[in-house]
Amino acid sequence: MSVTSSGQIIPKDDPPYFVLIERALRDEGTSHHYRSASRYADIDSDLSTSVQEACKTVSRPVYVGSTWTTDAPFRETETAIDRARSEGILAVEMEAAALYTFAAVREQPVVCFAHVTNQMGQTEDDFEKGKADGSRDALEVIDAATTGWQALD
Repeated sequence: MSVTSSGQIIPKDDPPYFVLIERALRDEGTSHHYRSASRYADIDSDLSTSVQEACKTVSRPVYVGSTWTTDAPFRETETAIDRARSEGILAVEMEAAALYTFAAVREQPVVCFAHVTNQMGQTEDDFEKGKADGSRDALEVIDAATTGWQALD
């Protein structure tokens, strides 16, 4: 299970909040070392459904959607951000595509969450993660997701 800090592309709420990543746009990076090129890396659909249901009990919002995985924040240009928005991408992060691609190749379950903590440096006090730097909220999401994951067994 992965929870990564991420930047908001399409606003779903005021940060901080979470996105259960259904699919991650494979930009550059590690995911291309595991599997031939495809545009997105996806979570297992049964796992996603079970985790979504369990996350309905979490006090912070948990949305479901797509992210853009890039290993190079300097490539987060206005043009690239606009392209991501046009594809309905909610956030940008640095690892979900690699983890989901690895999961598919190794046939192992992986769940990735984007902890949307900022608007990419566009507002005052950006990068505010919440109480205890968002640790408590992240642990609540992890606990709920674990419950959903275990329900599959």
